Amino acid sequence: MMWIALVIFAIGIVFGFVHKGTEDYRGLIRNSAIAGVVISVILLLLSMVLLPGEVSSGYAIVGVFGLLVQIIIFVAIFIIGAFVGDKLEQVIRK
Repeated sequence: MMWIALVIFAIGIVFGFVHKGTEDYRGLIRNSAIAGVVISVILLLLSMVLLPGEVSSGYAIVGVFGLLVQIIIFVAIFIIGAFVGDKLEQVIRK
């Protein structure tokens, strides 16, 4: 699952870097959360198909709860990446 976290972090950096406009952090968090949920769900579903033993568990409730926890963690990683990308944009554009 580490490769998914790294991919989400890298996509978050790119998202934060290309996010134009004034430094509206509330809007950046909102947009990052929405994009993070979509990207993490897509990547988790893709990893369930490609690597079924890595994500799924034997119990449906634990599996669904585990997926929700992973989505929340990946959204947090995406938001952190978006802020890193936004700070990189500030440094490079000056």
